[in-house]
Amino acid sequence: MSVLRRMIRLRSVRLALLVLAVVAVLAVAGGSLAPQDPIAQDPKAILQNPSGAHWLGTDYLGRDVLSRLMDATGRSVVGAAEAVGVGLLLGAPAGLASVVFGRAFEWLALRISDALLTLPYIIFAIAVTGIIGNGIHQAMLAIGLVLAPNYFRITRAATLGLASSQYVEIAELVGASRWWILRTHIWNKVLPTIVVTAASGAAASLLVVSSLSFLGIGTKPPAPTWGGMLSSDLNYLAQRPWAPLAPSLVIIITVAALNALADALRDTTGIVTGDPGRSGRARGSDSADTAETSSAATANSAVTAGSAVATSSAATATATGSVETTTAATSSIPRQKREVSDV
Repeated sequence: MSVLRRMIRLRSVRLALLVLAVVAVLAVAGGSLAPQDPIAQDPKAILQNPSGAHWLGTDYLGRDVLSRLMDATGRSVVGAAEAVGVGLLLGAPAGLASVVFGRAFEWLALRISDALLTLPYIIFAIAVTGIIGNGIHQAMLAIGLVLAPNYFRITRAATLGLASSQYVEIAELVGASRWWILRTHIWNKVLPTIVVTAASGAAASLLVVSSLSFLGIGTKPPAPTWGGMLSSDLNYLAQRPWAPLAPSLVIIITVAALNALADALRDTTGIVTGDPGRSGRARGSDSADTAETSSAATANSAVTAGSAVATSSAATATATGSVETTTAATSSIPRQKREVSDV
Protein backbone atom coordinates (compact mmCIF):
# COMPACT_ATOMS: atom_id res chain seq x y z
CA MET A 1 0.00 0.00 0.00
CA SER A 2 2.87 2.36 0.69
CA VAL A 3 4.09 1.88 -2.89
CA LEU A 4 0.65 2.76 -4.26
CA ARG A 5 0.44 5.85 -2.06
CA ARG A 6 3.82 7.10 -3.27
CA MET A 7 2.81 6.48 -6.87
CA ILE A 8 -0.54 8.26 -6.55
CA ARG A 9 1.22 11.38 -5.29
CA LEU A 10 2.91 11.78 -8.67
CA ARG A 11 0.97 13.90 -11.14
CA SER A 12 2.20 11.86 -14.10
CA VAL A 13 0.87 8.67 -12.50
CA ARG A 14 -2.56 10.19 -11.87
CA LEU A 15 -2.76 11.38 -15.47
CA ALA A 16 -1.58 8.00 -16.77
CA LEU A 17 -4.15 6.16 -14.64
CA LEU A 18 -6.89 8.44 -15.95
CA VAL A 19 -5.90 7.73 -19.55
CA LEU A 20 -5.65 3.98 -18.93
CA ALA A 21 -9.01 3.98 -17.15
CA VAL A 22 -10.65 5.54 -20.21
CA VAL A 23 -8.86 3.03 -22.45
CA ALA A 24 -10.03 0.16 -20.24
CA VAL A 25 -13.65 1.32 -20.39
CA LEU A 26 -13.47 1.62 -24.17
CA ALA A 27 -11.80 -1.78 -24.43
CA VAL A 28 -14.69 -3.37 -22.55
CA ALA A 29 -17.64 -1.39 -23.94
CA GLY A 30 -16.27 0.69 -26.80
CA GLY A 31 -18.63 -0.79 -29.38
CA SER A 32 -21.67 -0.17 -27.17
CA LEU A 33 -20.66 3.40 -26.34
CA ALA A 34 -19.92 4.33 -29.95
CA PRO A 35 -22.33 6.99 -31.26
CA GLN A 36 -22.78 5.15 -34.58
CA ASP A 37 -22.27 1.72 -36.05
CA PRO A 38 -18.48 1.43 -36.60
CA ILE A 39 -18.83 -0.70 -39.74
CA ALA A 40 -21.91 0.95 -41.28
CA GLN A 41 -21.09 2.53 -44.65
CA ASP A 42 -22.66 5.72 -45.95
CA PRO A 43 -21.80 6.52 -49.60
CA LYS A 44 -23.21 10.04 -49.17
CA ALA A 45 -20.80 10.91 -46.34
CA ILE A 46 -17.45 9.85 -47.79
CA LEU A 47 -14.35 11.72 -46.51
CA GLN A 48 -16.33 14.36 -44.64
CA ASN A 49 -14.69 16.86 -42.32
CA PRO A 50 -15.44 16.88 -38.58
CA SER A 51 -18.96 18.10 -37.83
CA GLY A 52 -21.71 17.76 -35.28
CA ALA A 53 -22.85 14.48 -36.82
CA HIS A 54 -19.31 13.09 -37.12
CA TRP A 55 -16.97 14.59 -34.52
CA LEU A 56 -13.82 13.22 -36.18
CA GLY A 57 -15.17 13.05 -39.72
CA THR A 58 -15.67 9.97 -41.89
CA ASP A 59 -13.34 7.66 -43.79
CA TYR A 60 -13.25 6.65 -47.45
CA LEU A 61 -16.38 4.47 -47.04
CA GLY A 62 -18.39 7.02 -45.07
CA ARG A 63 -17.87 5.29 -41.70
CA ASP A 64 -17.70 7.39 -38.54
CA VAL A 65 -14.05 7.70 -37.42
CA LEU A 66 -14.82 8.26 -33.73
CA SER A 67 -17.01 5.16 -33.56
CA ARG A 68 -14.32 3.09 -35.25
CA LEU A 69 -11.64 4.35 -32.86
CA MET A 70 -13.77 3.44 -29.87
CA ASP A 71 -14.60 0.01 -31.25
CA ALA A 72 -10.95 -0.66 -32.19
CA THR A 73 -9.71 -0.06 -28.63
CA GLY A 74 -10.72 -3.50 -27.42
CA ARG A 75 -8.95 -5.37 -30.23
CA SER A 76 -5.73 -3.39 -29.93
CA VAL A 77 -5.52 -3.50 -26.12
CA VAL A 78 -6.58 -7.14 -25.81
CA GLY A 79 -4.06 -8.09 -28.49
CA ALA A 80 -1.23 -6.39 -26.59
CA ALA A 81 -2.35 -8.01 -23.32
CA GLU A 82 -2.47 -11.40 -24.99
CA ALA A 83 1.10 -11.02 -26.27
CA VAL A 84 2.35 -10.01 -22.81
CA GLY A 85 0.46 -12.90 -21.23
CA VAL A 86 1.98 -15.47 -23.58
CA GLY A 87 5.46 -14.06 -22.96
CA LEU A 88 4.99 -14.17 -19.19
CA LEU A 89 3.53 -17.68 -19.14
CA LEU A 90 6.42 -19.01 -21.19
CA GLY A 91 9.31 -16.91 -19.89
CA ALA A 92 8.78 -16.40 -16.16
CA PRO A 93 8.29 -20.07 -15.13
CA ALA A 94 11.22 -21.09 -17.32
CA GLY A 95 13.42 -18.47 -15.64
CA LEU A 96 12.50 -19.82 -12.21
CA ALA A 97 12.96 -23.44 -13.23
CA SER A 98 16.35 -22.83 -14.85
CA VAL A 99 17.80 -21.88 -11.46
CA VAL A 100 16.08 -24.55 -9.39
CA PHE A 101 16.14 -27.67 -11.58
CA GLY A 102 19.77 -28.20 -12.47
CA ARG A 103 22.30 -27.39 -15.15
CA ALA A 104 20.80 -29.49 -17.96
CA PHE A 105 17.50 -27.59 -17.99
CA GLU A 106 19.35 -24.29 -17.55
CA TRP A 107 21.58 -24.99 -20.56
CA LEU A 108 18.61 -25.96 -22.74
CA ALA A 109 16.56 -22.92 -21.68
CA LEU A 110 19.46 -20.54 -22.33
CA ARG A 111 20.02 -21.96 -25.82
CA ILE A 112 16.34 -21.61 -26.73
CA SER A 113 16.31 -18.08 -25.30
CA ASP A 114 19.36 -17.09 -27.35
CA ALA A 115 17.75 -18.46 -30.51
CA LEU A 116 14.48 -16.57 -29.95
CA LEU A 117 16.30 -13.32 -29.15
CA THR A 118 17.74 -13.27 -32.66
CA LEU A 119 14.27 -13.18 -34.25
CA PRO A 120 12.77 -9.79 -35.18
CA TYR A 121 9.22 -9.32 -33.92
CA ILE A 122 7.46 -8.28 -37.11
CA ILE A 123 9.16 -10.72 -39.49
CA PHE A 124 8.63 -13.66 -37.15
CA ALA A 125 4.95 -12.76 -36.72
CA ILE A 126 4.51 -12.56 -40.49
CA ALA A 127 6.15 -15.98 -40.89
CA VAL A 128 4.00 -17.60 -38.19
CA THR A 129 0.74 -16.16 -39.53
CA GLY A 130 1.72 -17.32 -43.00
CA ILE A 131 2.11 -20.88 -41.69
CA ILE A 132 -0.76 -21.30 -39.21
CA GLY A 133 -3.18 -18.66 -40.51
CA ASN A 134 -3.69 -14.91 -40.52
CA GLY A 135 -5.53 -14.17 -37.29
CA ILE A 136 -5.13 -11.97 -34.24
CA HIS A 137 -4.49 -14.93 -31.92
CA GLN A 138 -1.86 -16.44 -34.20
CA ALA A 139 -0.06 -13.11 -34.46
CA MET A 140 -0.12 -12.56 -30.69
CA LEU A 141 1.19 -16.09 -30.12
CA ALA A 142 4.15 -15.27 -32.34
CA ILE A 143 4.81 -11.98 -30.54
CA GLY A 144 4.54 -13.73 -27.16
CA LEU A 145 7.14 -16.29 -28.23
CA VAL A 146 9.59 -13.54 -29.14
CA LEU A 147 8.88 -11.62 -25.91
CA ALA A 148 9.35 -14.71 -23.71
CA PRO A 149 13.21 -14.58 -23.63
CA ASN A 150 13.11 -11.09 -22.09
CA TYR A 151 10.93 -12.28 -19.21
CA PHE A 152 12.99 -15.46 -18.93
CA ARG A 153 16.30 -13.66 -18.50
CA ILE A 154 15.02 -11.01 -16.10
CA THR A 155 13.25 -13.62 -13.95
CA ARG A 156 16.32 -15.84 -13.98
CA ALA A 157 18.59 -12.96 -12.91
CA ALA A 158 16.28 -12.10 -10.00
CA THR A 159 16.04 -15.76 -8.97
CA LEU A 160 19.80 -16.28 -9.01
CA GLY A 161 20.24 -13.63 -6.33
CA LEU A 162 17.63 -15.29 -4.11
CA ALA A 163 18.76 -18.89 -4.61
CA SER A 164 22.03 -18.23 -2.76
CA SER A 165 20.38 -16.43 0.15
CA GLN A 166 20.70 -17.73 3.69
CA TYR A 167 17.05 -18.64 4.25
CA VAL A 168 17.01 -20.74 1.07
CA GLU A 169 20.13 -22.61 2.20
CA ILE A 170 18.56 -23.24 5.61
CA ALA A 171 15.39 -24.54 3.95
CA GLU A 172 17.48 -26.95 1.89
CA LEU A 173 19.33 -28.14 5.01
CA VAL A 174 16.10 -28.98 6.83
CA GLY A 175 14.93 -31.04 3.84
CA ALA A 176 12.41 -28.72 2.18
CA SER A 177 11.44 -29.65 -1.37
CA ARG A 178 12.36 -27.48 -4.33
CA TRP A 179 8.73 -26.73 -5.11
CA TRP A 180 8.14 -25.57 -1.53
CA ILE A 181 11.22 -23.33 -1.61
CA LEU A 182 10.19 -21.96 -4.98
CA ARG A 183 6.64 -21.21 -3.85
CA THR A 184 7.47 -19.90 -0.37
CA HIS A 185 10.82 -18.14 -0.53
CA ILE A 186 11.44 -17.18 -4.17
CA TRP A 187 8.19 -16.58 -6.06
CA ASN A 188 6.78 -13.85 -3.82
CA LYS A 189 10.07 -11.92 -3.99
CA VAL A 190 10.49 -12.29 -7.76
CA LEU A 191 6.89 -11.28 -8.51
CA PRO A 192 7.45 -7.47 -8.17
CA THR A 193 10.25 -7.67 -10.73
CA ILE A 194 7.99 -9.58 -13.11
CA VAL A 195 5.19 -7.02 -12.68
CA VAL A 196 7.52 -4.11 -13.46
CA THR A 197 8.87 -5.94 -16.52
CA ALA A 198 5.35 -6.70 -17.76
CA ALA A 199 4.32 -3.07 -17.35
CA SER A 200 7.32 -1.99 -19.39
CA GLY A 201 6.61 -4.59 -22.06
CA ALA A 202 2.94 -3.67 -22.43
CA ALA A 203 3.78 -0.44 -24.27
CA ALA A 204 6.14 -2.24 -26.64
CA SER A 205 3.53 -4.93 -27.26
CA LEU A 206 0.92 -2.31 -28.14
CA LEU A 207 3.28 -0.77 -30.68
CA VAL A 208 3.96 -4.19 -32.22
CA VAL A 209 0.23 -4.98 -32.39
CA SER A 210 -0.44 -1.64 -34.08
CA SER A 211 2.41 -2.26 -36.52
CA LEU A 212 1.04 -5.67 -37.47
CA SER A 213 -2.48 -4.32 -38.00
CA PHE A 214 -0.96 -1.49 -40.05
CA LEU A 215 0.50 -4.17 -42.32
CA GLY A 216 -2.82 -6.02 -42.48
CA ILE A 217 -1.79 -8.89 -40.20
CA GLY A 218 -4.08 -10.06 -37.44
CA THR A 219 -7.59 -8.59 -37.40
CA LYS A 220 -9.34 -8.75 -40.74
CA PRO A 221 -11.48 -5.93 -42.22
CA PRO A 222 -14.05 -4.54 -41.76
CA ALA A 223 -13.30 -4.88 -38.03
CA PRO A 224 -11.39 -1.70 -37.09
CA THR A 225 -7.98 -1.56 -35.41
CA TRP A 226 -5.80 1.43 -34.61
CA GLY A 227 -3.04 0.38 -36.98
CA GLY A 228 -5.48 -0.56 -39.73
CA MET A 229 -7.22 2.82 -39.51
CA LEU A 230 -3.87 4.59 -39.74
CA SER A 231 -2.93 2.56 -42.81
CA SER A 232 -6.19 3.33 -44.63
CA ASP A 233 -6.03 7.05 -43.75
CA LEU A 234 -2.58 7.37 -45.29
CA ASN A 235 -4.03 6.43 -48.68
CA TYR A 236 -6.11 9.61 -48.64
CA LEU A 237 -3.51 11.93 -47.19
CA ALA A 238 -3.87 14.43 -50.06
CA GLN A 239 -7.62 14.87 -49.54
CA ARG A 240 -7.57 14.71 -45.73
CA PRO A 241 -4.05 15.50 -44.42
CA TRP A 242 -5.28 15.61 -40.83
CA ALA A 243 -6.98 12.18 -40.96
CA PRO A 244 -4.04 10.07 -39.63
CA LEU A 245 -3.80 12.27 -36.53
CA ALA A 246 -6.69 10.58 -34.70
CA PRO A 247 -5.36 6.98 -34.64
CA SER A 248 -1.77 8.20 -34.26
CA LEU A 249 -2.58 10.31 -31.20
CA VAL A 250 -4.55 7.48 -29.62
CA ILE A 251 -1.59 5.11 -30.00
CA ILE A 252 0.94 7.68 -28.77
CA ILE A 253 -1.10 8.72 -25.72
CA THR A 254 -1.79 5.13 -24.67
CA VAL A 255 1.85 4.08 -25.05
CA ALA A 256 3.02 7.18 -23.16
CA ALA A 257 0.61 6.41 -20.30
CA LEU A 258 1.87 2.82 -20.07
CA ASN A 259 5.49 3.98 -20.08
CA ALA A 260 4.81 6.61 -17.40
CA LEU A 261 3.12 4.03 -15.18
CA ALA A 262 5.95 1.53 -15.68
CA ASP A 263 8.62 4.15 -14.92
CA ALA A 264 6.83 5.26 -11.76
CA LEU A 265 6.41 1.66 -10.62
CA ARG A 266 10.09 0.93 -11.21
CA ASP A 267 11.27 4.11 -9.47
CA THR A 268 8.94 3.67 -6.51
CA THR A 269 9.76 0.02 -5.87
CA GLY A 270 13.48 0.50 -6.55
CA ILE A 271 13.52 -2.50 -8.88
CA VAL A 272 16.08 -2.32 -11.69
CA THR A 273 15.24 -4.45 -14.71
CA GLY A 274 18.36 -4.91 -16.79
CA ASP A 275 18.35 -5.03 -20.54
CA PRO A 276 18.91 -8.66 -21.56
CA GLY A 277 20.13 -7.62 -24.97
CA ARG A 278 23.10 -5.59 -23.87
CA SER A 279 26.20 -6.21 -25.90
CA GLY A 280 29.48 -7.56 -24.65
CA ARG A 281 31.08 -4.25 -25.49
CA ALA A 282 28.72 -2.45 -23.14
CA ARG A 283 29.38 -4.97 -20.41
CA GLY A 284 33.11 -4.66 -21.05
CA SER A 285 32.92 -0.87 -20.82
CA ASP A 286 31.06 -1.19 -17.54
CA SER A 287 33.78 -3.48 -16.24
CA ALA A 288 36.44 -1.06 -17.41
CA ASP A 289 34.66 1.82 -15.71
CA THR A 290 34.44 -0.23 -12.53
CA ALA A 291 38.13 -1.09 -12.74
CA GLU A 292 39.07 2.54 -13.30
CA THR A 293 36.90 3.58 -10.37
CA SER A 294 38.52 0.94 -8.17
CA SER A 295 41.99 2.04 -9.29
CA ALA A 296 41.16 5.65 -8.55
CA ALA A 297 39.81 4.69 -5.16
CA THR A 298 42.96 2.66 -4.44
CA ALA A 299 45.17 5.57 -5.49
CA ASN A 300 43.21 7.95 -3.31
CA SER A 301 43.50 5.54 -0.42
CA ALA A 302 47.24 5.29 -0.97
CA VAL A 303 47.60 9.05 -1.06
CA THR A 304 45.51 9.38 2.07
CA ALA A 305 47.52 6.69 3.80
CA GLY A 306 50.78 8.36 2.75
CA SER A 307 49.58 11.69 4.06
CA ALA A 308 48.56 10.06 7.31
CA VAL A 309 51.96 8.39 7.64
CA ALA A 310 53.75 11.66 6.88
CA THR A 311 51.60 13.49 9.39
CA SER A 312 52.25 10.79 11.96
CA SER A 313 55.99 10.95 11.29
CA ALA A 314 55.97 14.73 11.63
CA ALA A 315 54.05 14.45 14.85
CA THR A 316 56.52 11.85 16.12
CA ALA A 317 59.45 14.05 15.16
CA THR A 318 57.86 17.00 16.91
CA ALA A 319 57.26 14.91 19.99
CA THR A 320 60.86 13.68 19.89
CA GLY A 321 62.13 17.26 19.58
CA SER A 322 60.01 18.29 22.52
CA VAL A 323 61.41 15.45 24.60
CA GLU A 324 64.97 16.39 23.65
CA THR A 325 64.32 20.03 24.53
CA THR A 326 62.87 19.00 27.87
CA THR A 327 65.85 16.72 28.55
CA ALA A 328 68.31 19.48 27.66
CA ALA A 329 66.51 21.93 29.89
CA THR A 330 66.51 19.41 32.74
CA SER A 331 70.23 18.68 32.35
CA SER A 332 71.06 22.39 32.45
CA ILE A 333 69.49 22.88 35.89
CA PRO A 334 72.31 21.17 37.91
CA ARG A 335 74.88 23.12 35.91
CA GLN A 336 73.17 26.36 36.84
CA LYS A 337 73.05 25.25 40.47
CA ARG A 338 76.81 24.50 40.47
CA GLU A 339 77.55 27.91 38.93
CA VAL A 340 75.52 29.63 41.64
CA SER A 341 77.30 27.69 44.39
CA ASP A 342 80.70 28.59 42.97
CA VAL A 343 79.80 32.22 43.03
